[in-house]
Amino acid sequence: MAHAPDGPVITEMAVASPYGLGETAFTEGVLAGRPAAVPLDRRVWPVPHRMAGLIPGFDIAGALGPKGTRSMDRLTGIAVTTAGLLLDRCGAPLADDPEGTGLVLGTPGSVQSVMAFTRDALSGQKPFHVNPAHFPNTVLNHPTGRSAIWHGLKGPNVTVSGGTASGLLALTYASRLLRAGHASALLCGAADEFSVQRAHLENAVTAGADESLGEGATLFLLESASNARRGGRTPRAELLGCRFRVVSDPELADKALALCVQDLLRDTGVTADDIALAVPTAAPGFLGEQETTALDEVLGTTDRVELRPLLGDVGAASTALQSAVPLALVRSRPRYSGRPALVTTSDRSGTVACALIRPTEGHS
Repeated sequence: MAHAPDGPVITEMAVASPYGLGETAFTEGVLAGRPAAVPLDRRVWPVPHRMAGLIPGFDIAGALGPKGTRSMDRLTGIAVTTAGLLLDRCGAPLADDPEGTGLVLGTPGSVQSVMAFTRDALSGQKPFHVNPAHFPNTVLNHPTGRSAIWHGLKGPNVTVSGGTASGLLALTYASRLLRAGHASALLCGAADEFSVQRAHLENAVTAGADESLGEGATLFLLESASNARRGGRTPRAELLGCRFRVVSDPELADKALALCVQDLLRDTGVTADDIALAVPTAAPGFLGEQETTALDEVLGTTDRVELRPLLGDVGAASTALQSAVPLALVRSRPRYSGRPALVTTSDRSGTVACALIRPTEGHS
């Protein structure tokens, strides 16, 4: 996915993060370097973690109204709400073309919904003594489909799932849809939820490591530069490209990521000196060390912003929130304007990924 004259541009974005709903809250929190995790009420969240990066005060009915939300799970509520925030910012031009506007969402699906539905099937008098209204929540593509139905988006509807790389996978998939002419504009990004079930699973996987979990979502409006001009929208950033590799040996993750970044730099004609900002996933422990080693090798001492120490492990939403950082910070840090930012991740599944995003000047 190399740069092209009419290549994909990001014209707007919406963020739901542990700092709150909206881009302003996210920008202020990141600029201040303020940790967003808060102590958990164990009566509400009976989990092995003391802290979590929850979207403050998020309530599905409060955000979307009571109609049609009784059976909606938290992940779907976050996705539908974030899509609404983005469409509100985009205004009428998208509403005029519902057939050409689609949604590509990176998500792992709701662990809470799957486990709760399975528990009901196993613990009830009969396996079919379950609430059928809760079954759709167990399907991987439910947040994406529900978001499109809720907001009247009739273009391509795609769900991807790839751990922390989900946001970059969504950007790549959306770019291909645009290039192939399957849509005129796409909402794309990733979302993940905090839940009791996810907390217990993560605790088992990480052998009790005391890292806060978080939740959130970022959605971008991705379209061609020519489509943005026709709609009267000014690009906030240009998506120069994404690259992915998979390794079976975790010891090789640093080399794989370094090659991934070098491939992307070569294919886009960007040099390491051109990059103004790097935004790694920065997982604790070995994965984070591998990512740091790769960035040190390729970039040296470029500015870096690490979200995970601030937000906690936001799971599938990681690289989508990371990709929001250059757009969010460019107004207060003009030196980032017009210069590529590098987003990277090293996922425990063996996937390494990177993207180059070039933000434009400040956006009102």
